[in-house]
Amino acid sequence: MVAFILIIAFIISFSIFYSRQRKHKKGSGVFPGSWKKILDQKVVFYHNLSPEEKNRFEQDVGRFFNNVRITGINTDIDITDKLLVASSAIIPVFGFPEWDYTFLDEVLLYPDSFDSKYTINSKEETITGMVGSGTMEGKMILSKPSLHRGFDNSTDKQNVGIHEFIHLLDKEDGNIDGVPSFLNGKIYALPWLNLIQEKTAEIIKGKSDINEYGATHQREFLPVIGEYFFERPQLLQKNHPELYELLSKAFKQDTASTLKITNRRKSDIERNDPCPCGSGKKFKKCCINN
Repeated sequence: MVAFILIIAFIISFSIFYSRQRKHKKGSGVFPGSWKKILDQKVVFYHNLSPEEKNRFEQDVGRFFNNVRITGINTDIDITDKLLVASSAIIPVFGFPEWDYTFLDEVLLYPDSFDSKYTINSKEETITGMVGSGTMEGKMILSKPSLHRGFDNSTDKQNVGIHEFIHLLDKEDGNIDGVPSFLNGKIYALPWLNLIQEKTAEIIKGKSDINEYGATHQREFLPVIGEYFFERPQLLQKNHPELYELLSKAFKQDTASTLKITNRRKSDIERNDPCPCGSGKKFKKCCINN
């Protein structure tokens, strides 16, 4: 009897998941050159891709636009805003071709920070990103200025867009608990939980360069370290090699090898400047010829 109930529950769960997945549309296949230019100038991740990978990224952007509304709340939005939202969504799942977010219908861009009651410029709380639940199920809220700051500064290990989409990725198994579906049931699920505990203890003791927000709750560690993984991968690999290796397997991306430069163009960097890839070496001894 118990087995029968479990089977019925599985069928119902799969049917709900499949019905949501079926609604997703493919991209139109048309990607204007002006959009490519914006991505190349604004998104370091895209800038470092091969031509074939850039084409796949563009297809993912088109599919995202066809399936998720992007709406400005008390603020005007343009194609740059929309491309940064889409990039935030695609970067964490680029290792999973044609991924579609199950729990997302619309992204709301606010003109500034907000609180848990969605009040803009609240004096009580300063929230820059949120995955909706309850009456806001299927929604994500992002502060537009914070979204742009995340891509303008690719060395601070912070990107609110990527952060919130990793939360959404975590939610694919039904819960935002810091252990997403691609870790559940895997041989590295237990090592991941052990690393969270170990690294959280280091943060609390002030002995870590990981953003302290990652220690506030288990569910926050993954998006915080995910920002680090996609913004300063070489530094993460150097300072936390075991953590980097596990994240590389989980996201199916070797960002330390692929993200060699930041959005500062090589012509803007002097030979003896610190290399923008985060290696700690001088530019002339690192990425100058890459």
